[in-house]
Amino acid sequence: MSSGTRAAGDAGSAWGRRRFVGTLAALAATGTTSTAAACTAAAVPDREPGVPAASPRHRPRRARQLFLGTYTSQAGGGKGIGLATYDDATGRITGTGTLTGVPDPSYLAPHPSGRTLYAVDEQEKGAVTAVALAADGEGPHRVLNTRATGGAGPCHLSVHPGGRWLLSANYGSGSVSVHPVEPSGALGERTDLVTHSTPEPGPGQNGPHAHQIITAPDGRHVLAVDLGNDTVYTYRLDLKTGRLSEVSHARLRPGAGPRHLTFHPEGRFAYLADELDNTVVVCAYDPATGRLTPGDPQPTGTGGGTSYPAQLLVTREGRFAFLANRGHNSITRYAVEDGGARLRLMDTVDVGGDFPRQLAFSPSGRLLFAANQKSSSVSVFQVDGDTGELHSAGEPFPSPIAVCALPL
Repeated sequence: MSSGTRAAGDAGSAWGRRRFVGTLAALAATGTTSTAAACTAAAVPDREPGVPAASPRHRPRRARQLFLGTYTSQAGGGKGIGLATYDDATGRITGTGTLTGVPDPSYLAPHPSGRTLYAVDEQEKGAVTAVALAADGEGPHRVLNTRATGGAGPCHLSVHPGGRWLLSANYGSGSVSVHPVEPSGALGERTDLVTHSTPEPGPGQNGPHAHQIITAPDGRHVLAVDLGNDTVYTYRLDLKTGRLSEVSHARLRPGAGPRHLTFHPEGRFAYLADELDNTVVVCAYDPATGRLTPGDPQPTGTGGGTSYPAQLLVTREGRFAFLANRGHNSITRYAVEDGGARLRLMDTVDVGGDFPRQLAFSPSGRLLFAANQKSSSVSVFQVDGDTGELHSAGEPFPSPIAVCALPL
């Protein structure tokens, strides 16, 4: 029996629970508020209170663009996509404003061309939004359009390497969506929607919860990680029609709660962060078939209990891997050995914030950014290319309910 069905899923209550996990204790789960409604206005730069603007003349040397995801419908959240620049040598961040018009942009992804940015609208009626980036990086960015995903609570999206298709994962409804990317960068009507109907949900889960969708390094397969079903699905994407065809699926042990998959640069191994049982798993990957074969669970270095590991990153040379631990408020460092087949636990580093939801490297690989949801901050570390050691680049940058940092 196929594990996917083409139907719009029901949001249920799980999306609401996920959306507000890790929110500041004082925040109430308010759902869609007037703040979110206000974000449907035209997109114009709007500086957050307390975040200083910077004139081009006073921007840091080697300034590059940084985009920040948040929740607009929660008290204490932002007003849209946060805008900033960063110095690639020092890691210093300078706030430059906000791009309004995008509600609950909790995850961001760039187009390979660098001309367009995409954001999920993590709401019950999920959507994805395309943003045209200013050519000089300093002029106003512009919202192009928004398309419904057909699912609830989209929490992750990525662009196929060819640049023609946008892939998104709907957590609340346990489904994945495909949209065509037009030459302008705008999004066309959805071409596919697949709900993860089998296998059965894991213990304590009320249904499937798609948490991530990415393209494998071979470019031929798309993998979707489902936390609710303890499963990673492999699809082929028809590059002409934008339709997904399942070719295999890999089951994790019951209750693992797989959240985020990252490939080794050579494309033969991938590393999976399991949110619910506080482990990581090295998976063998066959590019010819798209089959993923999980290995044994490994520790995160955070001790007993659940630390809600969030995301793994691997350095471009494939020598080191880093894991964000939300409960432990740390980043675990692993040495990657045996050509990618083994992760060796080295140490953990205090993240300098509360509840690190997401990690990202700068394009140079010299900096690592951590978006800290509960402390509303972004930590920056300098990465030692020889040892993988992380060194704090200074005080964390304040950013309302920071759940995603995207350095370009």
